[in-house]
Amino acid sequence: MAVTKMLTNSDTAEQIQRLIDTVEQVVYGKREVVERCVIALLARGHLLIEDVPGIGKTTLAQSLARSVDCSFSRIQFTSDMLPSDILGVSVLNPRTGTFDFRKGPIFAGIVLADEINRTPPKTQSALLEAMSEGTVTVDGITYALPKPFMVIATQNPIEQEGTYSLPESQLDRFLMRVEMGYPPEEDELLIMRRHDPSAALASLVPALSAEALLELQDHAAQVHVDVSVERYILAIVRATRNHPSVRLGASPRGSQGLFEAAQARALLRGRSYVTPSDVKDMAVSVLGHRILVRGRSADLAASARERERVVEEILRDIPVPE
Repeated sequence: MAVTKMLTNSDTAEQIQRLIDTVEQVVYGKREVVERCVIALLARGHLLIEDVPGIGKTTLAQSLARSVDCSFSRIQFTSDMLPSDILGVSVLNPRTGTFDFRKGPIFAGIVLADEINRTPPKTQSALLEAMSEGTVTVDGITYALPKPFMVIATQNPIEQEGTYSLPESQLDRFLMRVEMGYPPEEDELLIMRRHDPSAALASLVPALSAEALLELQDHAAQVHVDVSVERYILAIVRATRNHPSVRLGASPRGSQGLFEAAQARALLRGRSYVTPSDVKDMAVSVLGHRILVRGRSADLAASARERERVVEEILRDIPVPE
């Protein structure tokens, strides 16, 4: 019998709760955001964290990565970065006369792509194969990335100087897009008193091993989805392709992403089955960044609001299965 089948709902709920509590030792007052990040992790998805400077995007990504006992790397994206700086490079070995491949920072369990929109599209595209296939191809040779593997990217939607918009093909690789938002007053007071989160990050004890995370991911994939809920998911995604305000709707990858995110949310809530509320709660985070609206604003933040409004309107129009 597979190990994942031996896990009970209480086992998984306890492990997931421990992971969330660990992240909240560093990230204050953002329970819902932390839960969404954990859902993306359970669903084997990649995560885009987008918000204004100083909100704690990098701190959230670092705390999530350090809460899992697996390899971690941080890539600070800049305008002069090359694809080889991410993937790695083949170097001539003078003793053997052959080329040895030196792995880049992408070869880690959790990769923090900080300020991903500060690097040119050619370098951004170096992540596409890794995020979609879990492999990297250099000089015609394909290398497998470690498992688990997750990319957590951050970007600032306000500052446009020296940035490059992420292409739709790359946005589609992110399972979810989340925003931090400003913290509640009392939590901001705690943040102000703490000064620097570095010490709290350094003292974090991982809540899960890599093996335990893989088991939870397998368990999430086994959460039951009724046919009526499957049809509900499909109706929502297909509605994005026919909405009058949308010029490009969500792809089948969006359908799959919403399906898997709903499964992970159900597991987080301690259930072995998906409800329509799981789907509705995940829809904006999973589909909002995958659609293009007509007359899109150059302001990323305003454009995000418009896309989310469309998804929320679709959720109001689609009948919820009983």
